[in-house]
Amino acid sequence: MSLNVHPEWHEEQQRANAVGELIRSRISQLQEQVGVVRSEIVTIRKEFWDDVTVNFEDAAEAAETFASMKQQAEVLSERERSHRHAHAQLKLLERLKETPYFGRIDFQETGESLSERVYIGIGSLLDDEGETFLIYDWRAPVSGMYYDFAPGPADYETPMGRIEGTMDLKRQYMIRHGEILSLFDTGITIGDELLQQVLGKHSDAQMKSIVATIQREQNQVIRDTAHQLLVVQGAAGSGKTSAALQRVAYLLYRYRETLNAEHILLFSPNSMFNSYVATVLPELGEENMQQTTFQEYVEHRVGEAFRVENPFEQLEYALTAMDETIYPARRAGIGFKASTDFLAVVEAYVGRLKTEGLVFKAIEFRGRELLSADELREKFYAYDPTWSIPNRLVDLAEWLQQRLRQSAKAERQAPWVEDEIELLDREAYLEAYNQLRRQKQFTEHTFDDFDREKATLAAMVVNEHYKPLRKAVKRLSFIDLPATYAALFADPELAQTLAPAASLPERWPAVCADTARRLAAGVLPNEDTTSYVLLKDRIEGSHRNLKVRHVFIDEAQDYSPIQLAYLHQLFPFAKWTVLGDWNQAIHVQAAESDGFQDLLQLFGEGQARTVPFSKSYRSTRQIVDFTRGMMPNGATIEPFNRDGAKPTMTVAADTALMRELVYRKLAELSADGNRTVAVICKTAEESREVYTFLKDRIPVRLIGMETVTFEQGLVVIPAYLAKGVEFDAVLLYNASQASYGRESERRLFYTACTRAMHELHLFGTGEISPFVTDTPDDTYSILRVSS
Repeated sequence: MSLNVHPEWHEEQQRANAVGELIRSRISQLQEQVGVVRSEIVTIRKEFWDDVTVNFEDAAEAAETFASMKQQAEVLSERERSHRHAHAQLKLLERLKETPYFGRIDFQETGESLSERVYIGIGSLLDDEGETFLIYDWRAPVSGMYYDFAPGPADYETPMGRIEGTMDLKRQYMIRHGEILSLFDTGITIGDELLQQVLGKHSDAQMKSIVATIQREQNQVIRDTAHQLLVVQGAAGSGKTSAALQRVAYLLYRYRETLNAEHILLFSPNSMFNSYVATVLPELGEENMQQTTFQEYVEHRVGEAFRVENPFEQLEYALTAMDETIYPARRAGIGFKASTDFLAVVEAYVGRLKTEGLVFKAIEFRGRELLSADELREKFYAYDPTWSIPNRLVDLAEWLQQRLRQSAKAERQAPWVEDEIELLDREAYLEAYNQLRRQKQFTEHTFDDFDREKATLAAMVVNEHYKPLRKAVKRLSFIDLPATYAALFADPELAQTLAPAASLPERWPAVCADTARRLAAGVLPNEDTTSYVLLKDRIEGSHRNLKVRHVFIDEAQDYSPIQLAYLHQLFPFAKWTVLGDWNQAIHVQAAESDGFQDLLQLFGEGQARTVPFSKSYRSTRQIVDFTRGMMPNGATIEPFNRDGAKPTMTVAADTALMRELVYRKLAELSADGNRTVAVICKTAEESREVYTFLKDRIPVRLIGMETVTFEQGLVVIPAYLAKGVEFDAVLLYNASQASYGRESERRLFYTACTRAMHELHLFGTGEISPFVTDTPDDTYSILRVSS
């Protein structure tokens, strides 16, 4: 119902005015308070030592000094806490000033004679007496009914138990600068009118948090606290990531006494995505959680032993190297090494290493061998075989430190030590002199004094040279992990011996040979990264993270079973929220299944919940109708009813004309005011070629693996880097059969097309990709251009 005819519009506007006036008054008071507290903090810091009596003459004076310092520090700390709190309140009020609330429910609790009006916004606001909520935070328990129920019977959970009653009214507002622009009553879903306005806007460089449009299924995900594992399987543009970030905000609100942003970790698809979502939580008044990629996390564990191939390099290889002889074997190896079968092989290999096979490195000093690799191996395997490998290595390291101390003592007599003593500066001699004085070993300059000084200097020189050896032993660097891992592939029959039930690929001997070649060249293939780090943890000792209490994984369909199993070992006590869409499983190691069965088994029965998101909100109905026709299960994807133009397929006579047509459409879309337009190419190489053609004709930015920020404007980007983000318009480059003709590329093609919010234009030459022709003819327009 429009505001002009709504019978309560005048009353609602009066309330909005009153709330707005209160907010402005509070802002004025807080600004003054923040200024005063800031001045106090500056003054305390300047005069800190003036107000502290420093006296260490005796124990009593020292105690008084420490007490005085502690008192001043506590005053400063209290003022700083007060400033942070006031500043946070000020930021919230500034946001409420623009849009104080977006929803209202009238709820009558069972047993009560009157219903309560509950106004819902992005933060809470109390009246001047501090007793009545004028606005409830959207995360408050009572606010959950706004998202979950239609007028009628309703209930909500509180820490004290379930509250039941009747919802008499559910109302939505669009308020800007205190003025009610729209006002309407609605049923169970958040009204289409509000969503139409939100989704019809141009895309920004960063994801926006729109708590006013949270849908019921999204709210179930946001507020779930009962399950260890929450799996959200949703179509492209169904709001998975947005719901996950709002879930983070909800958890920080509900458990604000015990949970902070450092306890939450998000694994995102790439570094650029981190910047894209960076403003969501701050808009909700919360700090950003920790963010990383799986690649960054495991690279840190690999260290400098290898150059680690990243997943995008691996995907580039899969998309471009089909003519290489080793290609079939590499693809087979990637698939097998992603599986739980290979995990079983690695675990069995660790069991074998308890009795044989661990490779050691000799301990060397100044070009000579102090301890051979054979000595280390014999010593290690002489320990009790029932001990774990990490425990035996601890004992071995202690034994090595003792041997190094003995070796260092004998080394003091070596000729090179005397040569280095002669080159020492005055400070070194002074240090030796003071050391002997502290030990009270100097007499009245007898002959022995000079001998003692020389011995002390010799010990100093040798200890300095042995220091790197001692540090290396402490880091267990005497273990040759690369060689130990490579030995797993030295004999192709070893894997079958270790895990007879494992289904090795037919090309396993070729896989082993290729893996050994890459490892010898100092490159750790992406498909080997997780198993290498897992082996490292089994040998050196696991590195479990007990601080992180909530793990979020976006684009989880691109994680292999072995990667998910490894993360489960890293965060054994954390709750997980996993977001995925199997139609967008584009990485080579992604499992072929249409679910997270391996992950569900890790958590056990009753610990997991799966929530489907079937409605796509990002794209217009016409774009969703077109893209869902590409996928076998596309009929389950439900478009939101937002109209737009049909996608277009333009077929050019040759590549030169196709590029020219892409440029013309790009210029047209830019002139029409679109904020973000992407030319999406298949590979990084193709992206560079298109960028080179465009960059001198129109302002355009090339997005690559090294790009860490997402900005508005015109971009050229490989399809796999566009995951998770959206654009006003998408121009898909070279949608021809020659470029997108293999079944393995269907999901990549679908992912690229589903980045478009308002317009989708495909360009190609020759035969059109079967992924286009598979869709119903009436879902797109086709144009053939010869010149």
